[in-house]
Amino acid sequence: MTDKTNLDGKLLIAMPGIGDTNFDKSVIYMCAHSEDGAMGLIINKPAPDLALTDLLEQLSINPSQPISLKSIYIGGPVEHGRGFVLHSRDYKPQDATLDVTDTVGMTASLEILEDISNGTGPDQCLLALGYSGWAPGQLESEIQENGWLVCDAPDDLLFATKDDEKWNAALKSLGIDARMLSAEGGRA
Repeated sequence: MTDKTNLDGKLLIAMPGIGDTNFDKSVIYMCAHSEDGAMGLIINKPAPDLALTDLLEQLSINPSQPISLKSIYIGGPVEHGRGFVLHSRDYKPQDATLDVTDTVGMTASLEILEDISNGTGPDQCLLALGYSGWAPGQLESEIQENGWLVCDAPDDLLFATKDDEKWNAALKSLGIDARMLSAEGGRA
């Protein structure tokens, strides 16, 4: 990285002119950002044809109670077969969890899905299939080219805001009205 800005736990907000339909009006929660590259999960695009009950059935997980997790998200265009759960840090699995911030972790194991299905999982969570990834320096270039805005990621935006409101809510957290954005970027 050319600068020392760490984006772990931040949100990326796709600008209107991003030029990639995978990311149109996407809000990405950044899980890891270093000199080796970056990884995040789109948090506002539910997979329209994927039901959690079907996924659990495929994984031979039988819920012992109703599950509060409603949607499965398209986390990004990389490795659609891998699942990732963003969750509140009240959950402490035996398997490795990436502690992204003091309040949010990410776990990519069957154990967390089993715990969610039997009521011992995290208080708040979001399940995504696939992820968004960048090679070293790629994300920094995309930010400089006005592809993304960066902002803090309040837990309520991550877990409680409606999916179709997350993009506007993230922009508003920066004091930006979406109607004022242009698909064309510029430099002073």
